[in-house]
Amino acid sequence: MRLLIRLRARRDTAYDNQYHDKLRGRIWRALQETEYEQYHDQNRPVGFSYSNPFPPGDMQEGDERTLLIAAPQEPLLAAIAEDLTDDRELNVGEMPLYVDEVKSLSPDVGEPGTTGTIESGTGVLVRIPPWRADDYGLENPGEQAIYWRPEHSMEPFVTQIENNLDKKHELFCPEYLPGPSEADHELFDSYELIKTFAVPLTVSQGQEMTYVLSKWRLGYQVRSDDHRRHLNLALDTGIGERNALGLGFLNITEGSNGY
Repeated sequence: MRLLIRLRARRDTAYDNQYHDKLRGRIWRALQETEYEQYHDQNRPVGFSYSNPFPPGDMQEGDERTLLIAAPQEPLLAAIAEDLTDDRELNVGEMPLYVDEVKSLSPDVGEPGTTGTIESGTGVLVRIPPWRADDYGLENPGEQAIYWRPEHSMEPFVTQIENNLDKKHELFCPEYLPGPSEADHELFDSYELIKTFAVPLTVSQGQEMTYVLSKWRLGYQVRSDDHRRHLNLALDTGIGERNALGLGFLNITEGSNGY
């Protein structure tokens, strides 16, 4: 499930590529005095992810942009939608925006047998725990996690993505349903790396970290009803880590029901 939010620039402004923390703050403000506020400072996936305000680029007054916010919990999205409808100013750092429209969407990868492509609309963060370095033939860095890079091969990337989605499945799906790691097939059929890049992000007040991220084009064929649920969960929560910072957001680009 996700919200499609139509935005309009309230004045001429430069595009702020460091939108992540500021947009996250506006979403958390919308969740104040809801049951989800308790998760603000907890070390667990919150369950929401979001796109950048797109298309990127400097704006003139009146220019339109779009924002997508996804989550597996419909009440969480409903709370955000209500707040953005009541308070239509959505200021993202130095970008003063106005909410023109909020509507809900239900993207779906499709029934078993459907093929398609999913792209990461924002960079994916995958960190390899230091205690797994030997498993992947990597030099042990001590206590520091290893940012995935293409020279590390696909095995650690695929494994960490699946393990991360397992945790989200445990949080947001009924416990009697099998998780991604219990399936007898891969989550995605193909992984096409678009690019890797490093970006400095504010992760908490006064703390900035530079993350190594990657963008992907992911092919799939829906193998079963369980697989369909796993792929749709990835659309709702994002893949990889730090989804509440806007990382790992996914869109269907070819398939059954996109956006």
